[in-house]
Amino acid sequence: MFDLVSEYSPQGDQQQAIEKLLKSIQHGNRHQTLHGVTGSGKTFSMANLIAGANKPTLIMSHNKTLAAQLYSEFKNFFPNNAVEYFVSYFDYYQPEAYIPRTDTYIEKDSSTNEEIERLRLSTMGSLITRKDVIVVASVSCIYGLGSPEDYQNMMLPIHQGMQISRDEFLNSIVELQFERNDITFSRGQFRVRGDVVELRPAYLEDTAVRIEFFGDEIDRISEVSAASGSKLGSMKEYVLFPAKQFVTSKPKVAKAIQQIRKEMKSRVAEFESQNKLIEAQRIRMRTEYDIEMMQELGFCQGIENYSRHLTGREPGATPGTLLDFFPDDFLILADESHVTIPQVGGMYEGDRSRKASLVEHGFRLPSAMDNRPLKFDEFMKRTRQCVYVTATPGPFEMMNSRPDNKQYIPWKRGELSANQAMKLIRKTLKVSSSSEPVEDFEVERRGSHLIVEQIIRPTGLLDPVLTMYPLDGQIDKTIELAQSRVDLGERVLVTTLTKKTAEDLSDYLKGVGLKVSYIHADVGAIERVEILRSLRAGEVDILVGINLLREGLDLPEVSLVCILDADKEGFLRNETSLVQTAGRAARHEKGECVLFCDVVTDSIQALLDVTNYRRAKQIAHNELHGITPHSVVRPVQKSLQQYRDDKSESHLAAAEDTEEYSPAKLLAQLEKEMQEASALLEFERAAHLRDQIKALKAEKK
Repeated sequence: MFDLVSEYSPQGDQQQAIEKLLKSIQHGNRHQTLHGVTGSGKTFSMANLIAGANKPTLIMSHNKTLAAQLYSEFKNFFPNNAVEYFVSYFDYYQPEAYIPRTDTYIEKDSSTNEEIERLRLSTMGSLITRKDVIVVASVSCIYGLGSPEDYQNMMLPIHQGMQISRDEFLNSIVELQFERNDITFSRGQFRVRGDVVELRPAYLEDTAVRIEFFGDEIDRISEVSAASGSKLGSMKEYVLFPAKQFVTSKPKVAKAIQQIRKEMKSRVAEFESQNKLIEAQRIRMRTEYDIEMMQELGFCQGIENYSRHLTGREPGATPGTLLDFFPDDFLILADESHVTIPQVGGMYEGDRSRKASLVEHGFRLPSAMDNRPLKFDEFMKRTRQCVYVTATPGPFEMMNSRPDNKQYIPWKRGELSANQAMKLIRKTLKVSSSSEPVEDFEVERRGSHLIVEQIIRPTGLLDPVLTMYPLDGQIDKTIELAQSRVDLGERVLVTTLTKKTAEDLSDYLKGVGLKVSYIHADVGAIERVEILRSLRAGEVDILVGINLLREGLDLPEVSLVCILDADKEGFLRNETSLVQTAGRAARHEKGECVLFCDVVTDSIQALLDVTNYRRAKQIAHNELHGITPHSVVRPVQKSLQQYRDDKSESHLAAAEDTEEYSPAKLLAQLEKEMQEASALLEFERAAHLRDQIKALKAEKK
């Protein structure tokens, strides 16, 4: 089913990793881990794994930007298969909330992205009608989506010669949530001209469907251009999917309204018995208004809060999600699993705490609590086979990547530290290292874990050299080391523990004549992009930051990373953070990571051990095959100011081709900041960011 198209073949130790993981999947193991270092081609290995396993696949990423990048790459790898994109379709989303201490009610406010909604609908349609489907998704895939049975039952298959009157057909497509509009012709709308009906399905990009009637019979079905109306081709048959993601039949809506009214009366009586008359009046007025809207218009603001009644679920039952649209035998690839898996685990509690306040104070019925993301246990029960892909596997991956483990093993903080997990990894790899022949895999299966290494880079690049210096004089030593790299035309990253330290150090380094800038969470998205571009272009030689210099930054010009106060154990100096931070220098042939410390902590020792282990294997591989390491070379994107000044098509095309921070990625970052501001109730900042997004979108057009 899956046709992998690539001019490349597996290099380094990609082949052995692919073969071992495939054998594990074919054996039926539920959990396995691809322990791949930065720059080793994990995405290409994932593509080969999908082609070999030949199963519908869900690729999970922890943010929209990385998901979009993966979607683009897999579209190129599998041009003949259905590669879909499923992320949150809100450009702006302010959830409904109530803050008791200030008696502040915040109405839900949102704006949706039509293109992302189209892609979500396309995803649902592909999963129902095909098996060769790859879905790249964010954590949005664990949120309520309605029943796949309802969605499938409401599909309308039509064919040439079908006996149905025009009016019956129009009634049917209205039930599918299509809206009539004879003036404009947008997605999810239809128009009627005599015996000709034209629909624009929401999941199609630039085409529409024309149905021509002859009496009470469908005479002709055609595909037409949505813009010009010109005919593109004829079809004997076609299947119309609902125009919205959340659809329910009329009988179900009528039954749901009865249940909603019954729950409302019970809740009002409960409030009145407690002498909470304001709450009783509030929930009565809100619910009656919503019921009236549903009866008259078929929807209401916040209709998702009634999803339990609309889908006919029992109280507390698991909501339907995108996972329910997959067949029983599907594969999950959790990219950057050390971030993605904890993110999945945290969604439920955050959602519950917000809704509990709304229910308690009469803004929502208790059934609104059942409109929620999956709990972590529910998510794991719906997974069949999972491959965790990460450069820094943690306790969860280690405890679950075991042969014949049919159920997942929950991990609670404190049961096993990240350092202990990494020691367990190294102990395992001494038994079943990637240098063993594939034929010995059955022996490996009976070992302790299914952790498959991929540490040889196709470019031959080695993990950066690690050097340690004492804390005393760390600033002066940093200046000396940085100056030597700058003289060679290379770049430097310096990581600190606090924002204030980053700013003060940046000012100090400027005072000694170095071109330096700082970057942290308070720096705006546009300015952040410009700073990173300036670093790559040589306008800035040294960048000072905090944890923003870890995952996701591709800076090939950086040859030196200095970690100040490396022995201060904590989130920013644990093993995972140190490994990820050191990896920022792994794209340069002279890569070096300097740690300033007086004590070799467990995290530092773990970094030393894993780096020495990797470098030994990488050097041996290069010597065996006569490979000379060479730095990664990538073009530097143009300044965003240039995009604003020159809006020619050539410049827009160049913006799309830049490696890291194109306008599309900048928009994604701004949207993320806007949502974070909304969550923190910083409404003025959120509104300002929203205006920036609108301005950038207008410029892009």
